[in-house]
Amino acid sequence: MKSLLSYGFLLGLGTAWLAPCSVVQAQNASIAAVVNGSVITNQDVDARARLFALSAGLPSSPDTLDRLKPQITSELIDQALQLQAIEQHKVVVPQAQIAAALARIDKANGLPPGGLEQKLAQAGIPYSTLVGQFRTELGWTEVLKKTLGEDLRPTREDVVAEQRAMQHEIGQTQYHLAEIFIPIERPSDEANAKRFADTVIKQLRNGAAFPVVAAQFSQSQSALTGGDRGWVEPDLLDPAVRAIVQRMPEGAISDPVRVAGGFEIVDLLGTRKFGEEHETMLDIRQAFLPFPTAFQGGQPTAGQLAVLSHASALRGGLHDCNAVAAANAAAGNVRKADPGPVNLATVQPAAFQSLLESLPIGQISQPLVSHNGVALVMVCSRTTSKTGLPGVPEIVNLLIQRRVSLESQQLMDTLHRNAVIQREPAE
Repeated sequence: MKSLLSYGFLLGLGTAWLAPCSVVQAQNASIAAVVNGSVITNQDVDARARLFALSAGLPSSPDTLDRLKPQITSELIDQALQLQAIEQHKVVVPQAQIAAALARIDKANGLPPGGLEQKLAQAGIPYSTLVGQFRTELGWTEVLKKTLGEDLRPTREDVVAEQRAMQHEIGQTQYHLAEIFIPIERPSDEANAKRFADTVIKQLRNGAAFPVVAAQFSQSQSALTGGDRGWVEPDLLDPAVRAIVQRMPEGAISDPVRVAGGFEIVDLLGTRKFGEEHETMLDIRQAFLPFPTAFQGGQPTAGQLAVLSHASALRGGLHDCNAVAAANAAAGNVRKADPGPVNLATVQPAAFQSLLESLPIGQISQPLVSHNGVALVMVCSRTTSKTGLPGVPEIVNLLIQRRVSLESQQLMDTLHRNAVIQREPAE
């Protein structure tokens, strides 16, 4: 979707909203598969194929869509199984949680509130499919947590053991990886999975966004974070993946790698020596002046121009961080003047990271215009130090992520073994 969208814009179409429905309800539709009585229609598969073509910049020709359908059908079967597990465990995803996720996507794509829905409408994609996909992704995570129960939370002994292991890893190379995992459920699916993986690779190398494609089509738990696995030590990688990653330059995307259960495509985002890298922490203040109405692009209104003019005039009197905080209070404290400690490495987008890295201490920035208003930012202090070992909260989160990821694969294997799945039955 990078040709139209940026990271996080869509998580794809699936049966999350349309399934389950009864066979009777689908009698008038061409059936692609039936999963424990829930129907996936060819309309579902066609819509998902069109979405992938849109996201990857492929032509939406019948020939292209036909090549995508076998693998997309397999992925929709997985999503149907997940949805059934969500219903069985009586997991309810709060609407507020879905709305917050959708709002983050609007923001990540530089869109005004509701902009995402408009983009989908322009592409002929029902907004409800995106809402349903979020519900499935978030609900599946809750199922995994419920399944793990008390085993989800690491014990003190678990944390201590991980700290000891990390102590021995100081100075060793780690890799920051993103992944797309394309499963092979049956031996007969391997050729289709390989063709699909080759299509994905071609479009990624033509500029399609790796996080967006991963969020839509990767069948690993990391899909929820756009495929980002974070920093990984070599011993935790599949041997075939490890052998390739150790030879890859940063920024490279691998060819499909055959691993247990499917194909894996990896994007090498960075390398580091564990425990020896440096991090820069910032103390900043911001003054945010809201627009009377959101800026939609094009010619700004008189009210928006007045806010921009006011921000430019304010700059001359902002000589320290206390003055910036006072200006933010005068503007109504719409956003916090002090967002708390900021790790420079995590700041997005890259242009804002560069600004904070180069802005002299105690100097106010130029006005930074967004859809909702104008911000003025000042760096109060900038501290660089060795990271050392992660803190206990970070280690706990790491162990939880590992357990959830492992449980996800094991539970999907169980669901497939116990499921009654019919592909392309006669109508």
